[in-house]
Amino acid sequence: MELRFEIRRSNSPWVDSVWTCTSEQVTAMTSVAVVRWGLVFWEQDGRSYAAVTGPETRTSTAPVPEGAVFTGIDFAVGTSLRALPTPELVDGGVELPDTTRRTFLLDGARWETPGADDAEALVERLVKSGIVVRDLLVADVLRGHEPDVSGRTVERRFRAATGLTRGAVRQIERARTAAELLAAGDTAADVVAKLEYFDEPHLARALRTYVGRTVGQLRDGIGGAIALDLDQRLTS
Repeated sequence: MELRFEIRRSNSPWVDSVWTCTSEQVTAMTSVAVVRWGLVFWEQDGRSYAAVTGPETRTSTAPVPEGAVFTGIDFAVGTSLRALPTPELVDGGVELPDTTRRTFLLDGARWETPGADDAEALVERLVKSGIVVRDLLVADVLRGHEPDVSGRTVERRFRAATGLTRGAVRQIERARTAAELLAAGDTAADVVAKLEYFDEPHLARALRTYVGRTVGQLRDGIGGAIALDLDQRLTS
């Protein structure tokens, strides 16, 4: 029983990654905290579905459509949908209506359902139509730039674009990275040092809150299906 992921990074400034996933005899999974919103398309029993997913601030258990095949687009932090602000999506999402195998409905228009290879082409059309927008200040802050505005303004813009605080984004991203390092064989002490956790108990709490796994479970590859590619099948 497993979820089989394939993930590739995107060269588009609007997209973080594109992924595919198949579920094999899986009906539930550990959902992992994530800072990005996305579009997800899946097929099950001859029917097609599409949804907008939001950032998740904590781990949880989520149902998985058995035997489904998924394609997902994870958008860059700072982007958002014109008609559906990201703060409204936090710890939730919206299933899109009237989805067919070939098309889906978004913001009052019908769009061609993408495969993993043409995801960026869809995003480019959404951007040109003004349906997907972004706050360049947030992108600059994430690259380490210091904008010429107050810290309060930065935090307000960050919350408006992402639905999260800068601190929450850092904590979630760090915990996901820690999980990947542990699954790849790093010791807890190594991860504490690399990612500047205060100590191993602090690391353990972060994993419990954001990933839903212990250090031992990640190291041994146990605990059931999880919405995180821990086999490192990452391509570019």
